[in-house]
Amino acid sequence: MATNRNLLPSVIKQLSKELKNLNDSPPEGINVVVNDDDFSSIFADIKGPVGTPYENGIFRMKLILSSDFPQSPPKGYFVTKIFHPNIATNGEICVNTLKKDWNPSLGLRHVLTVIRCLLIEPFPESALNEQAGKMLLEDYDEYAKLARLYTGIHALKVKPKPKTGTICESTSALNVDQSNTVHGDKAPMPSVPLNHAPLPSKVLGMASQDQNVVPPLPAKVAADAPLTQKKEGAATATMVKVQSEKKKMDARKKSLKRL
Repeated sequence: MATNRNLLPSVIKQLSKELKNLNDSPPEGINVVVNDDDFSSIFADIKGPVGTPYENGIFRMKLILSSDFPQSPPKGYFVTKIFHPNIATNGEICVNTLKKDWNPSLGLRHVLTVIRCLLIEPFPESALNEQAGKMLLEDYDEYAKLARLYTGIHALKVKPKPKTGTICESTSALNVDQSNTVHGDKAPMPSVPLNHAPLPSKVLGMASQDQNVVPPLPAKVAADAPLTQKKEGAATATMVKVQSEKKKMDARKKSLKRL
């Protein structure tokens, strides 16, 4: 509940209902900023209508309610600077709804809607900003050009710049070859292959064979094998011959003993 003592409890209760309705169902292009602790100053953000010099702009305005509200109309001000015939340089709004056409039965929704309509259709005949009113009547293009300039300087929302850090780093950092990434404090291994000396074709040939097969003898050993076998055969024949001669000698000795 609001604590502003300048407003009657019945008025605060009515304003509370209106503000809740505006928050639940806002008018087109209008967003009311509710402060439950103070209903004497009501703020709203008005979106610049499409097709006007105020397009794409967001304009903050406020309504100041007096102690005898709603018997007397609220006073309206633009907080955001704007170049408009019916809005003074100090932000004061000139519109008949807030002056001679005021009626206590008019609600906040109606007041805010009328103020936004001023951005669509100004009334240069009752201008608070005489320069803007004169330019609108004499040279609309110059008026629109200056109004767009004010909008661009004061009413455009600045888009937040992307934050630099681990979340918004360049995607190129994510394309690093993972084969070069090393966990911990170890230095990265070079990606260029080492230049090993080629293995001899003879070794490669042997490696491809079954490991259980005995490799062939060297050429020299193979060449000497027949000669070795020949020598062994000759030695065996000699031994056989010696044994045969010994048997003959033994037979002769036995014959002589008989005689």
